Amino acid sequence: MRLSDLEINPSTMRLEVDIMEQKGSFAIVVCDGKAKLTELPPFGETNIVTHQGKVKRIRWNEGEEF
Repeated sequence: MRLSDLEINPSTMRLEVDIMEQKGSFAIVVCDGKAKLTELPPFGETNIVTHQGKVKRIRWNEGEEF
């Protein structure tokens, strides 16, 4: 699975991410008190689909340079 859960500290409602341990480009998506991290593809698109103001799904459309 491309999405990995991130923990939000319930007492402070803070999200802590060590960006130095992440490789390449990434995106963090937060909705309804949940946070998820995904790496971005080297060539392609990452679409975040919402419905009624909430994240419904995330789609990846990848390609490769010719």
